[in-house]
Amino acid sequence: MNERENVNILMVDDQPGKLLSYEAILGDLGENLIKAHSAREALDLLLKNEIAVVLMDVSMPELDGFELADMIRQHPRFQETAIIFISAVHLSDLDRLKAYQRGAVDYISVPIVPELLRAKVSVFADLHRKTRQMELLNRELRSLSARLIATQDEERRRIARDLHDSVGQLVAALSMNNGLIRTEESKLKPTVAGAVRQNSELLEQLSREIRTLSHLLHPPLLDEVGLLPAIRTFAEGFAERSNVKVTIDLSPDIGRLPPNVEISIFRIVQECLTNIYRHSGSSTAGIKIWPAADNQLIVQVRDEGKGMTVESNQKGTASKGHGMGLSGMRERVRELGGKLEVHSNGAGTSIIAALPLVAVVSVGA
Repeated sequence: MNERENVNILMVDDQPGKLLSYEAILGDLGENLIKAHSAREALDLLLKNEIAVVLMDVSMPELDGFELADMIRQHPRFQETAIIFISAVHLSDLDRLKAYQRGAVDYISVPIVPELLRAKVSVFADLHRKTRQMELLNRELRSLSARLIATQDEERRRIARDLHDSVGQLVAALSMNNGLIRTEESKLKPTVAGAVRQNSELLEQLSREIRTLSHLLHPPLLDEVGLLPAIRTFAEGFAERSNVKVTIDLSPDIGRLPPNVEISIFRIVQECLTNIYRHSGSSTAGIKIWPAADNQLIVQVRDEGKGMTVESNQKGTASKGHGMGLSGMRERVRELGGKLEVHSNGAGTSIIAALPLVAVVSVGA
């Protein structure tokens, strides 16, 4: 929605003359003015249109303005809709209190000052317009973020494949050539023979590091046998490299999941373990994944380290050294329709991702 696009203003009154007067007063605003002659007609128009402001009379037959406001606020779509009451009868402080308790943003008494009514409606119409603009920008930002994450995952997959297929094959060829030279080791000078043996050791180390890097970028087990074996293998390798004792509790009831779900969960676990090693000072870590009774898949990674700062916990951006890891995890979980919670204190940190099983459908089922 651009800045000049009109918004809808719903005017509700059982007296046609009043509706005409409101129309005359608000016509200069250039917005879309919609008239309703009863509370029930107003509800029908609300369901069919996106309404920025509801201007309503308090005294109406069948349903009065207070009852209509109650019904509007009970609907999730209209909990933020601006409601302005107009009354020539209910003018006490108790009446005003009743209006504000029902979510009114203003309460205008009759006789109406046209300039005042125009100003009040204009403020809330502009606020609605700017809110819609912000929502649109946020949706575009979330969409861009999701595409960026997907592109990063695909690029990691490509680099991992190139490392395994191209670089790995070159290292293997070098190793074979070095092996041929070693068959003639007795004919070589001692210094040359020593260098050849050292080359063999370096090539073995290089091969291991390429394999490790390839697996970290995109573990082949994730494609071949699924999420749980990939997490178990990564966690065992992480424990060996980091000297952090990792306990693993993975429910056997979880089958194969959609590829985007498996890679997201794997990255969350990977990021959590990396942060535990780099920042927490914990000697232990725990991974638990299980289907919950409320139709959710729960992923939990915990440690017994020094915890995170309150600012890091609440904002999703770590203060010192955590980078964008937590924000990235939140974005991945949000894209899957789930929720990420962080519980942290001086005794450790627990990161819990809850993913709806309606989105996490087993492809093996």
